[in-house]
Amino acid sequence: MAAAPLMALPVLFKEIADELGLNPLQIGFIWGAGSATGMFISVFGGSIGDRFGSKRTLVVACLLAGITGVLPGLATDFLTLLSTVFLFGLVRPVIPINLHKTCAVWFPSSELGLANGFVSTGMALGFLFGSLFSATLLSPALGGWRHVIFFYAGLATVISLLWLLTPPPPTTGPGTSRGSRPIPLREGLPYVVRLRPVWVLGVVILGYGACVQGFLGYLPLYLRGIGWPATSADGALATFHGVSLCAALPIAWLSDRLRTRRALLMLATGMLAAGVGLLPFVDESLIWGTVILAGLMRDGFMAIFMTTVMEVRGIGAAYAGTAIGFTMMLGGIGRVVSPPLGNSLVGLGEQFPFLFWAMMALLALVSLGFFPPTPFKERD
Repeated sequence: MAAAPLMALPVLFKEIADELGLNPLQIGFIWGAGSATGMFISVFGGSIGDRFGSKRTLVVACLLAGITGVLPGLATDFLTLLSTVFLFGLVRPVIPINLHKTCAVWFPSSELGLANGFVSTGMALGFLFGSLFSATLLSPALGGWRHVIFFYAGLATVISLLWLLTPPPPTTGPGTSRGSRPIPLREGLPYVVRLRPVWVLGVVILGYGACVQGFLGYLPLYLRGIGWPATSADGALATFHGVSLCAALPIAWLSDRLRTRRALLMLATGMLAAGVGLLPFVDESLIWGTVILAGLMRDGFMAIFMTTVMEVRGIGAAYAGTAIGFTMMLGGIGRVVSPPLGNSLVGLGEQFPFLFWAMMALLALVSLGFFPPTPFKERD
């Protein structure tokens, strides 16, 4: 429920813009608004998970996601929509951070990539559902974009109750020696920010997230603008998520078997940059190929990235929430700036937003060259 409502917005933007009278720049600000709050709340959401435990944090976060998730459906103009999406963004980032922390507590490093792959697959399913069905199925069936927002908010509340029924964290096992001690809020962040590899990974996710965020928000609008029917434009977005979903688990499993994370991260980042950068220059019949190229390793990248953060020397399960939250905070800078800045380049030519986002992916690729990988034998 952290993914589907997020990906519902791009495919609903046309309907929302028609009703509220929004222009492309305003749409870009709304698309980045949730990331603006996420930029600041991520590190605290991760620290709270380290302090109080991921299960408790997830119960409360899902409940609050249901409450704040209703608010965008009540918006009446640009400012109210912007502010309510901003509020929802205070809660949403806490959920995936603590899902990944849960993996660090339950699984050893030799299985951690695959465990995070399952989380990323769940996220991919949400992305796929939100992009494929929100505008084409749910909006007509429920009576408009507002009721789609209400639908997702209700599901988040139900999931909060389901988390109450899950078993408590293990008291013995691979991650408990490092993750059982609650980390005081005043201790976790000062410790994490002293670790240079965490900063490097933060720059990586800044560039990668900026590219994905801007690209996904603009793609349906671009395709409709060049004459694609709405179903095909939304289908391209769904294809991005669909191929990513299919590849997430194999890629995560491969990172465990090959005992390498960085090489796969670099491959995924290069594919994203190539797919996004080439899209506006290829024949329309080849656009599907560039979308597949860009999206194939997206969720696999996130699974491996989260695992890599946890495996930084000195992090482990104990500081996993804070470290992931800190890198996501840095990533939030890119996700906030990227959509409006990229969209503002449309006046120079329809290809310039894509080139800008491809350059952000290249920033991530170059940054990975400065990351010192942790020897596999030291990860557990």
